[in-house]
Amino acid sequence: MVNTALWVRLEAKAGKEKDVEAFLLGGLELVEQEPATTAWFALQLNPTTFGIFDAFPDEAGRDAHLAGKVAEALMAKAGELFASPPQIVKVDVLASKLPG
Repeated sequence: MVNTALWVRLEAKAGKEKDVEAFLLGGLELVEQEPATTAWFALQLNPTTFGIFDAFPDEAGRDAHLAGKVAEALMAKAGELFASPPQIVKVDVLASKLPG
């Protein structure tokens, strides 16, 4: 069961779209090391807009993710890759369907 989540919107700098895509693809390996990250999706909404949606069983799992290596890498690369700071929104999950 997941109860909390994050929605992160990312706007790539002009010419950095492939770099953002590569960065997100590389994030999967780091997220796989986080036991409390139940679901993680890297998304492309249009040619320059990307997103991350991830879900957690509780607030502690979400906080661990925000303090983890993916968040650290995201902030370290923000100035290089993104036209504006990542928009990170904490959300509550009302319903979900996960493989089980």
